[in-house]
Amino acid sequence: MNMENRNSSLVVKLSYPDLVIDVGQITLGEGNRNKLQKTQREQEKNKIIQAACALLNSGGGVIQMAMANNHQHPVEMGQDLEEHLRKLIPSSVLQAFFETKQQGMYFYIFVKSWSSDPVSEDGPTNPRICSLSSSLCHRSGTSAILMDLRDVFKFLKTKKSNAKTLEEEPSCKGRKAEHRQLHNLNPASLIFQKDQLEYGEILPFPESQHVEFKQFSTKRIPEYVKNIIPKYISAFANTEGGYIFIGVDDKTKEVLGCAKENVDIDLLKKKTEDAIHKLPRVHFCQSQCQIDFTLKILDVVANGELYGYVCVIRVEPSCCPVFSEVPESWMVKGENICSLTTEEWVGMMMDTDPDLQSFSKDFESQLSLCSRPPLTRPVYSKKGLEHKETLQQHLFSVPLEGLHCTPESLWKELTSEHEGLEELIHKQIHPFSRGLLILSRSWAVDLNLQEKQGVICDALLVAQNSPPMLYTILEKQDADGQLYCTRTAFTLKQKLVNTGSYTGKLCVMTRVLHPSPESNTESFEGSGSLIDYPESYYLVDIQQMEALLQSLVIVLLSFRSFLSDQLGYEILNLLTMQQYEILSKNLRKNRELFIHGLPGSGKTIIAMMIMNKIKNNFGCEENEILYVCENQLLKDFISKKNICHAVTRKTFMRMLDVKKIQHIIIDEAQNFCRDDGNWYEKARFITQGRKDCRGILWIFLDYSQTCHMVRDNGLPSISAQNSREELTKVVRNADPIAYYLETTVKCIYAMPPPNIPPESLDVLHEAKCVQGVPGNCKIKLYSNMSELMTYVIEKCLFFLRGGYSPEDIAVLFSKTKEVEKYKCPFQKAMKKRRMSQNNDTSISASHILLDSVRRFSGLERNIVFGVIRRQGLLPKFNSLRLRLASRARTHLYILMLHC
Repeated sequence: MNMENRNSSLVVKLSYPDLVIDVGQITLGEGNRNKLQKTQREQEKNKIIQAACALLNSGGGVIQMAMANNHQHPVEMGQDLEEHLRKLIPSSVLQAFFETKQQGMYFYIFVKSWSSDPVSEDGPTNPRICSLSSSLCHRSGTSAILMDLRDVFKFLKTKKSNAKTLEEEPSCKGRKAEHRQLHNLNPASLIFQKDQLEYGEILPFPESQHVEFKQFSTKRIPEYVKNIIPKYISAFANTEGGYIFIGVDDKTKEVLGCAKENVDIDLLKKKTEDAIHKLPRVHFCQSQCQIDFTLKILDVVANGELYGYVCVIRVEPSCCPVFSEVPESWMVKGENICSLTTEEWVGMMMDTDPDLQSFSKDFESQLSLCSRPPLTRPVYSKKGLEHKETLQQHLFSVPLEGLHCTPESLWKELTSEHEGLEELIHKQIHPFSRGLLILSRSWAVDLNLQEKQGVICDALLVAQNSPPMLYTILEKQDADGQLYCTRTAFTLKQKLVNTGSYTGKLCVMTRVLHPSPESNTESFEGSGSLIDYPESYYLVDIQQMEALLQSLVIVLLSFRSFLSDQLGYEILNLLTMQQYEILSKNLRKNRELFIHGLPGSGKTIIAMMIMNKIKNNFGCEENEILYVCENQLLKDFISKKNICHAVTRKTFMRMLDVKKIQHIIIDEAQNFCRDDGNWYEKARFITQGRKDCRGILWIFLDYSQTCHMVRDNGLPSISAQNSREELTKVVRNADPIAYYLETTVKCIYAMPPPNIPPESLDVLHEAKCVQGVPGNCKIKLYSNMSELMTYVIEKCLFFLRGGYSPEDIAVLFSKTKEVEKYKCPFQKAMKKRRMSQNNDTSISASHILLDSVRRFSGLERNIVFGVIRRQGLLPKFNSLRLRLASRARTHLYILMLHC
């Protein structure tokens, strides 16, 4: 964001657990404000309106103002300030978003996060974000009118749709000719084609939808024209086009012009053209078209001699929105109040749930953008998984009476480890009759912040008739304890609104404590909020508590969906309970852990998320966390996430300088081998060999997907894997594929391959596949590769024409040498087939992945073609079928070639 977009007169205060904007001294009270000079009144109103708009768009918060008139007694804000706030919020709902309170020498405006109304067929009835002005004009009768913010979504949506339609039409020149023809039917076009007019001449047409008359100002004419034309250019360009005549009386239609001695024609022309070219616009079309206008200066003749000039601008309708200026809307970005750029504003105004047409059968919406805060992202889960309401009841069920501590296991651990902690906490929660105290070793780490040393635990109180309260319990007094608690509470509040989409009034109060067993009393470091919030910020009933806790579920269990990269639009998914329980483990007590996960149970997701947790738990850098896998594709995929240093096993075994490495995550370990040395011993020595600083070694594996036939893959025996967890819920595959996997698993269990430890098969009994996702699973037999590849090419073209992208498709072979043999012929055949069909779907055959099943381990695609030869031992063949089928989300084609 450029510096000129920041408001330096507004200060975001960082010493509160909420967004607090200090607007400085403000004169309050109706009588006092009436005595102010107009300039000061406007300055104060603008500061408050910008702060209010920024908070509405950024999750809510508090506007703090020092009362310039030093009132000790209660004072009203002032009618002009209230009227200004109504420009942001309709009067009917003003109280729902703003509350005021005087406290000492300060006056506060409490601002709830904005949330739009439910969406109708034409879009949201209220806009997605708050703005003082859209700066979008349109033509209505003889007026250029500023567009109502409630109409902006429909307007922008129509413009975007029309721009796309126009691009698909064959001739842009033909469209422009059509517009010109419409202009020529307008009587104003006859005047526009002239070179001169008579002074006092009455034009034979009035102002209309397509004609605007303006007179010249008597002073600084170029500046006057530059200032008046933006709204008219915007209005005509956004509607049907039209003519602006400057130098014609709008009532009499009389040509008056501007005396030649009062204007520099060249300067007038330059100022006008520059002003039009600088008008903000957002391009929906690929051509990035400019504003299409023609400027003419007509001579005005009086008694046969040149008297002066008339300026005429013909404006063509624009396929993309044209603004009179940058929209007036603000957000908080870091420590600054920034005005949104035109592109940001349009993007947020048009922010709706993504088009998941290709995936709609696979996912269910957990959180739609309808009626949600501006920064919220949509949340989806795989069909058949627990909804956020179910997850909330499982994790944070509000008791019928009394106040419960959760999770109970952590409560028992903490109270046994720290003397005086139980009594200290009971004293804090004693006044509350109903609710939850949610414990964590570090709420900061849970919120993706860095852990603080010396913190025993954090506890979030969600209780009836109280605002949420975050307690930080320290081992001993610490000057930075309050800062840590405040920062954590601030992040929690922001995430509950902007990620969890809580739409009620919300604050998170803070308190820092530490046990003092010597005196058997608690020691307070004080409260982090000196602002006394209104009672409307208290949770009054179970419905409000559960709504807040469901937002908390989204905060804790959401992660960026892999679909985001495909869609170019961020969406979130939710972890399963199994996944969350593993992710919630105390890393210091689980430094070495083996996670056995069935195909599609989310091992790689957990691996990525645990690396983020390690970084925050131990305050380490990305290059101090090593991710090791067997294949290059998976390594490249993780590298792009920028959360660690990713290498393959072979590279890991060649690494000599490992001093910086503190923590190691091993993925798809069942496919490792000892060809290059004992990888497990090396990883264990690096992470567990230091007495003073033991690191984390987590190993993810699935014996049923073992690729090679070597029994000694470097892993310790299962009986030696003392710390072990299991992921048994399969969430990746559509129902037909899941059924195929179940039958294959039974085959493997009945006839296990020799390279799989028999005791590892017990996990297969626990397998649970998510139901409710439609898809395809087809098995076809072929006698030769030519017919098989022709079928694959035809199906690929079918999916690509149906809206899938090349990145959705993988063609997997059982052997690497087959990939090398058939890759070039496949790509050539795809290209040839596309050209013969005159297909303009921008298909890039090189983006359809052709690889081996082994090298694709740990990855997935919506559509998978598996090419396998029916040969060899049946147990080995079953294992290959399992590894192949588990890679497909929705469509699986197993194509067997008889040798």
